[in-house]
Amino acid sequence: MTIIFESPRDLLGKEGTILGPSAWLTVDQARIDAFADCTGDHQWIHVDPARAKDGPFGTTIAHGYLTLSLSNLMMPEMIDVRRVANGLNVGTNRLRFLNPVRCGSRIRGVGEILTVEEVASGAAIQCVIRVTVEIEGEEKPACVVEAITRYFPED
Repeated sequence: MTIIFESPRDLLGKEGTILGPSAWLTVDQARIDAFADCTGDHQWIHVDPARAKDGPFGTTIAHGYLTLSLSNLMMPEMIDVRRVANGLNVGTNRLRFLNPVRCGSRIRGVGEILTVEEVASGAAIQCVIRVTVEIEGEEKPACVVEAITRYFPED
């Protein structure tokens, strides 16, 4: 379920708000291979299903940074901030890869607004959202990241 904020300033005071979950997304070999092609990371544990079958996870696994990147795909399903002239990904705070995403697994994101503050002399609202990427059927999440977004209001 997407939570809608009509303007960036509406985020102020919303610390602790739970976002999501996003829809489930299947991480298949085609997506893993495409990420490997984009990044040049063709390590066998990601792209060689025959060899990975006998490896530590019994199949190929997604790159950690692919999982992180997919958290950005999930974000608009969790939060919609409107009347934004532009938004910037400023970076991340704490980032941890806790559990490998095996090929064929389904993942989704759950968020929590941690901090919201005015920045750039009040010209922008900066929001830190902790995104937990869950793996269907697993207790331990794949990834937890504190994503920092800066929203510049239209008004």
